[in-house]
Amino acid sequence: MILKMDRLPIELPKPNNPSPNNAAAVQELLGGKFGEMSTLMNYTYQSFNFRGRKKLRPFYDLICSIAGEEYGHIEVVSYTINLLLTGVSKRGIDPTIAPLANGTDARNTSHFIASGQTALPMDSMGRFWSGENVFSSGNLKLDLLHNFFLECGARANKMRVYEMVDDPTARTMVGYLLVRGGVHVVAYAKALETLTGVDVKKLLPIPDLSNDPFPEARKFMDQQMHLKLYSFSQDDYTQAGIIWNGEHPEDGQPLEFIQGAIPGYPAPDLDEEPQLNAPGADEYDPQMFADIAKKLGITL
Repeated sequence: MILKMDRLPIELPKPNNPSPNNAAAVQELLGGKFGEMSTLMNYTYQSFNFRGRKKLRPFYDLICSIAGEEYGHIEVVSYTINLLLTGVSKRGIDPTIAPLANGTDARNTSHFIASGQTALPMDSMGRFWSGENVFSSGNLKLDLLHNFFLECGARANKMRVYEMVDDPTARTMVGYLLVRGGVHVVAYAKALETLTGVDVKKLLPIPDLSNDPFPEARKFMDQQMHLKLYSFSQDDYTQAGIIWNGEHPEDGQPLEFIQGAIPGYPAPDLDEEPQLNAPGADEYDPQMFADIAKKLGITL
């Protein structure tokens, strides 16, 4: 079960210049082969399918903890796309002025046709995410090796999207994911070392573990987010800390396992887009809910 909180792991700034083409590039980090949907579903199914859980509990707990974090990563990438798409067409209710005309010049016209200028489960070329991206072999060594590779590939894509999109919304999000994805790279490397005795850290960096070239990532490094693995559970998955211990391979600082989740920040309240009928609830009377809430003792 997932205990969901109405928070994002970071505070996203508003875009300087909203851009549908920037949003299209960021889509790769959501629904691409190495995107956050792939990492979430890979680790989620591996946790569902895990055999020998009692004997190998630390590995199970590690995969579950990282899967829990990936749910939030999907959310923060989606909100980044949504912010980049907010306000890029003419707002209004007159369809005759072709308010969505600039959508024809956008890389991904699905953002204008199939959604309310919001994120979709697809990559940067408009291909929908597929369950074929899920790898759950049943063999722990093979799954961990795949996860290590998946995180390295995801890191490469994040670095490239950072170099494509210079808006502060996208770069803040990518900087954060570079730091937290780096945690997952190291975590799976340590899991493989614990299981096999092979020094997987000698393979690093792939393609580059250092976040020094990325100013937005350095902010989160200063908060020591590269050292912390969260359980993303109130009481469970405590044995992930058996694997996540020792020193970080880059700076030698001690690793820290934290029971619980990142506190987070309020998610942005996305503006309405009436030309897209989004949300299309113009006849809704807010006073109705206010009256019901008052009767139930709920503060709005």
